[in-house]
Amino acid sequence: MKALVFNEFGAPEVLHIADIPAPVLGVHDVLVRVAYAGLNFADVYRRQGNYHLKGASPWVLGYEGSGHIEAVGTGVSGLQIGDRVAFADSPFSNAEYAAVDADKIIPVPADIPLDIAAAVLLQGLTAQYLVSDSYDIRPGDIALVHAAGGGVGLLLCQQARDKGAKVVALASSEAKRQAALHAGAVHAFGYEGWRESVIGAVGEVDVAYDSVGSTLVESLAVVRTGGSVVFYGMAGGDPQPVDPRVLMDRSLKLIGGDLWNVLRTRQERIERSSRLFALIRSGNLSVEIAAVFPLSEGASAHRLLQERSVIGKILLSVAES
Repeated sequence: MKALVFNEFGAPEVLHIADIPAPVLGVHDVLVRVAYAGLNFADVYRRQGNYHLKGASPWVLGYEGSGHIEAVGTGVSGLQIGDRVAFADSPFSNAEYAAVDADKIIPVPADIPLDIAAAVLLQGLTAQYLVSDSYDIRPGDIALVHAAGGGVGLLLCQQARDKGAKVVALASSEAKRQAALHAGAVHAFGYEGWRESVIGAVGEVDVAYDSVGSTLVESLAVVRTGGSVVFYGMAGGDPQPVDPRVLMDRSLKLIGGDLWNVLRTRQERIERSSRLFALIRSGNLSVEIAAVFPLSEGASAHRLLQERSVIGKILLSVAES
């Protein structure tokens, strides 16, 4: 089968198309003929050698995708050849075929396009977890969303708004701030003097969703007494250590957010994905696809993602490559 591979760490140019053996199907696996694979910064970090990798070279990237079932293992029930499916946490999706544990397979309804499924699951389920598990948004809450113009950020703005929150967005460019406003934010600010801007517009917030990391201390300062900060990423660098007395003095809650602590069973995956698909179906959740590259142009897709100017999700089209 054809796959996008690399044999050494480095710049996007190390990526190339190669013929490699198709995956061996385990008893509890299904073989997915991949139509679309989602591109994430984790793929960039793995290509650069800064993140964990499975297997040996030639390495195949990709942890999410969508397509059709081509074959099922002997121990699999409830799934059939030809089913439209997606997955959000299984490796090697940058290839024509991927072997996926049946418990990680998410059925895709007929009215949800496969490109949308590949674009929304990982980031959309993360945003869903953040507004319902890390901190359960209530109507009237004021929610501050960092990196609101990014993939998770745009979906987070929409899902927080859908639960009745007033969303204040932070984003690095005017285009991303406009995208956040379109996604339901009532205010959108840049990062220069952002704390004063937020306080001036809405006062202290109930919850701050911080995926930047280096802004954590300021996020704690902008939430109300008894408020919460959900820390779920370090896109801007490592956070400074937090003195527990800061939490004690104002009864603050500092919460770590990680989807994989709850997405453990097939039933949980299906139930949460169904909620996500229902939001799309109702028009309350819009999925922005920034660009679709053929698998053979994977290096170009990586270059675009690394520019950090893209708004929405980048996909690799596998079936047509």
